[in-house]
Amino acid sequence: MTTADTYHVPVLLKESVDGLDIQPDGIYVDVTFGGGGHSREILRRLGPNGRLFGFDQDADAEQNICGDERFTFVRSNFRYLKQWMRYYEVEAIDGLLADLGVSSHHFDDASRGFSFRFDAPLDMRMNKRAGTTAADVVNNYAEEQLADIFYLYGELRQARQVAAALVKARQQQPIETTTQLLAATERLFAREKEKKEVTKMFQALRIEVNHEMEALRQMLAAACEVLKPGGRLSVITYHSLEDRMVKNMMRTGNVEGRLEQDFFGRTSSALHIINNKVTTPSADELAGNPRSRSAKLRVAEKVMSVSDKR
Repeated sequence: MTTADTYHVPVLLKESVDGLDIQPDGIYVDVTFGGGGHSREILRRLGPNGRLFGFDQDADAEQNICGDERFTFVRSNFRYLKQWMRYYEVEAIDGLLADLGVSSHHFDDASRGFSFRFDAPLDMRMNKRAGTTAADVVNNYAEEQLADIFYLYGELRQARQVAAALVKARQQQPIETTTQLLAATERLFAREKEKKEVTKMFQALRIEVNHEMEALRQMLAAACEVLKPGGRLSVITYHSLEDRMVKNMMRTGNVEGRLEQDFFGRTSSALHIINNKVTTPSADELAGNPRSRSAKLRVAEKVMSVSDKR
């Protein structure tokens, strides 16, 4: 198996790329390149004049770059989608695919600190070249800030107790590893729910470290701008926070879910949802790739603005 094969098993591969309705000469963007699985499938369906841009801020993903002249790798966070399209003189794209969340590679690389399966440094940065680590958050944030993070990003009912336990533990010694983090909080989680609650705690820290919600907000807004009429947006989500933002953007044109209407009562959303019933992995995929169990695919098409329809 190649490095790309083991880096990340693409989720909902056929369904998500089908959702793009690939045009052979079109311009497409995979904003979560990772192992390149989705990108390779898009390239397989593109004609000789098609183009594909793949975004990834993790230097490890560069090992999986497609050797194809139609492909351009962009080493950047997808929040800068609009700026990079302008840099490459691309005025509009035919489709964008995003496979959100964390790749298999990140969970399986013990040194990255994304998983509580390993004793590892509390890092959790998608971009290892810069930024705040999870250890920085745990050791330097005020107790109230920590409680907010665990409540908003992890939806933990014990958010305040977790924050208080971390502040107490760090007064004895810095919390620098996943094992130390678990030791400081283990008494707060009921045994039958421990794995689920710990997962939420790690999720909250990861989201804060990588500013995931704000990056997603910016990317979705930029996607609405750079998609051409008839262009497709295909997004795979893994938890309720990002799924809510994607669903709201597709339904109302904003991540808050505000339904805006003009003088005539017409909604002004730039997108039309293609699959009103969210797509989830098949039983066969779940059996072969357990990490896909929480995946949800939403697909929308760019429509003309209200003013263009008149």
